[in-house]
Amino acid sequence: MSMARQAEPAVSTPPVPGPEQSDGRTVRRPLALRLLARPEVGVFLGAVAVVVFFLFAAPPVRDGSSMANILYQSSVIGIMALPVALLMIGGEFDLSAGVAVVASALTASMLSYQLTLNVWMGVIVALVVSLGIGAFNGWMLVRTGLPSFLVTLGTFLILQGVNLAVTKLVTGNVATDSIGDMDGFDQAKALFASSFDVAGVQVKITVVWWLVFAALATWVLLRTKYGNWVFAVGGNKDSARAVGVPVTFTKISLFMLVGFGAWFVGMHNLFSFNTVQSGEGVGQELIYIAAAVIGGCLLTGGAGSAIGPVFGAFMFGMVQQGIVYAGWNPDWFKAFLGVMLLGAVLINLWVQRQATRR
Repeated sequence: MSMARQAEPAVSTPPVPGPEQSDGRTVRRPLALRLLARPEVGVFLGAVAVVVFFLFAAPPVRDGSSMANILYQSSVIGIMALPVALLMIGGEFDLSAGVAVVASALTASMLSYQLTLNVWMGVIVALVVSLGIGAFNGWMLVRTGLPSFLVTLGTFLILQGVNLAVTKLVTGNVATDSIGDMDGFDQAKALFASSFDVAGVQVKITVVWWLVFAALATWVLLRTKYGNWVFAVGGNKDSARAVGVPVTFTKISLFMLVGFGAWFVGMHNLFSFNTVQSGEGVGQELIYIAAAVIGGCLLTGGAGSAIGPVFGAFMFGMVQQGIVYAGWNPDWFKAFLGVMLLGAVLINLWVQRQATRR
């Protein structure tokens, strides 16, 4: 009898559930903090604030044509800010982006005019040149191990000098000749610089291209293996290489994407104005980088999005045109630019600390 009792399984009463214990690492943060940890949320709120401000400060902004003009200015900045942002997520940045836009337009214009070719030949050659400039920057970076600041600063100075010197040598002037009456111009203008009507308002085609490129960049970053590579090489290239990420290919291709953006914006400028001023583009690279930083891309790499720079570029376009519509001195734009940039850096720093806080 006693042995039978010992063979019976012991019946244990489950403990009464008490308050859930946590070690601090699994505490679910408030929704507001989790949303702010998204790189594009802060700049979206900033863009909303800027719009509301200028709707009251500059009544002409409320007009449809004014908003179309703001979107146009934003799109020209935003198309270049997107590849610059991807490059920054990959841990690098390009100081030659502004003059590369002008170099692309000069190449297409002078080649077509001086050789009396169909303008599409100039467009194609300009694309090859722009991709080559990006490939050169990337190759120099991975080959020498120099910081991208030094490599692209050198390219910036080279292109700035070549743009001016070659244009003067070929045309005898600082600007190219008009190509408005050449074969293929109308077709190229339809692709790069046309407008279409929306409810009686003329909207530039660059606005559509801007949004298409933003959607494509977002898909690449979030849904493709290449997007994972970009984040990996920006976070720690040595660790990325150790797990099989093609670091060299990724770096060079990111610089080539900047070259593609420079080509596209260069073609837009060329077919909008029929001619190109060879001394332009200096300083635009800072606008592109600032739009990416305001959009949530960290200078240290490894973090950011493609949507954030869209709002960053929109803020630039809104401020730039809003100041004009408000009747203020346009010189204030640079001051607003500096304030927005410092504010974005401080916000990004705070968000980064909140995201890593346990």
